[in-house]
Amino acid sequence: MQKIVSFFLLGISLILLFLSTTNRLSYAIQSFPPYCSIESGVPAQEQTLTGADFSILSKKEQPDGMYAKAYCLLDADSGRILLGSNENEKLPMASTTKIMTCILALENGKMDSKVKVSSYAASMPDVQLNMQAGDTFYLKDLLYSLMLESHNDTAVAIAEHIGGTVEGFAELMNQKAEWLGCTDTNFVTPNGLDDKNHYTTAKELCIIASYAIQNPDFLDIIQTPSYQFQNCKGNRSYAVNNHDAFLTRYSGAIGIKTGFTGTAGYCFCGAAKRNGKTLITSVLACGWPPNKGYKWVDTKKLMDYGFANFDTVKIEKLQPPKTLPVTGGTSADLSLCRTSYPKVSMMLCQTDTITTKINLPETLTAPIRQGDIIGYEEYYLNDELLYQYPLTSKNTIPKRNLSYYQDILKKAFLFALP
Repeated sequence: MQKIVSFFLLGISLILLFLSTTNRLSYAIQSFPPYCSIESGVPAQEQTLTGADFSILSKKEQPDGMYAKAYCLLDADSGRILLGSNENEKLPMASTTKIMTCILALENGKMDSKVKVSSYAASMPDVQLNMQAGDTFYLKDLLYSLMLESHNDTAVAIAEHIGGTVEGFAELMNQKAEWLGCTDTNFVTPNGLDDKNHYTTAKELCIIASYAIQNPDFLDIIQTPSYQFQNCKGNRSYAVNNHDAFLTRYSGAIGIKTGFTGTAGYCFCGAAKRNGKTLITSVLACGWPPNKGYKWVDTKKLMDYGFANFDTVKIEKLQPPKTLPVTGGTSADLSLCRTSYPKVSMMLCQTDTITTKINLPETLTAPIRQGDIIGYEEYYLNDELLYQYPLTSKNTIPKRNLSYYQDILKKAFLFALP
């Protein structure tokens, strides 16, 4: 019996010595399975539904007889373009420019700060507040002048106050536009007076407006019917009135901003909310004098189409597998986890197709670190990827190496001892 034990110990010692001095065997035994079973692979999961599956009915044809050269209808919550025509064409946007001017002032200025009027600001053409050079106003008051009456001198005074110069403020405007993802927009002036290098698109104007209405102070200003204020000295009084007829003509209207120049024509960017749905519209080059009312006609058609044909639906999540099989690792399977749990809602019409996919490999190869992205949960609208959320590894699985197999043999040896 002693000889048998001695030979067994000698064999184990030789094996351990061999494992500690060569890498060849390590490569040869990487394909050995660990001491537990590997489950079969799980293919990618997929689910496809249409708007009709959510009981969305087609109620209204696309609007025809539109006057605008370019227009866009956007879902404010998802950023989805619901309808458009020439929506990516670069065009002048007149005083709808002041949407950006106002939101930058709200974000970068103090409402009780005093704005001094320069001679350059006072020289702006109509429409004017008729400021006097050297006069001072509170910034908050000027924002009502800017958005309700669309005063051009006010816009320049605000720009110089926030940006130091009109050029400096224009740089801030362009930086903000770029941050919002607007690649076909360029600002030169804070008031929208004609300049060949001052332009946007119907789509990007909607994007800017969608961002602006998230600011409650911006909403308070654009929905105010009238406002009265004085200069800082108190020796001049002013009254401004809201000229956005859309506010009183359309149920659920939020309003936003009108605009007109000889080059741009009549423009309007508006918003409305009904039954939890918020829509943004823009119409550019929507007629010239005397057709001032065309912009209201077009805007109503776009809003009616959006509210009649689209509903917001909640997309149910697919359940990813709890684990995936692993080869070449110290464990046979890996636990998965979501990094976020967003509630996915989309605005759909009857013919829209929404596809949810969970894309994961059938098997994984060690080493795998905790937090590694293993696959994705994806949402497609009409075959276009809208959202992508990562699925990550919950734990670390090292690669099987010499020390791993040495440990196995050590355990086997200890188990074999009487």
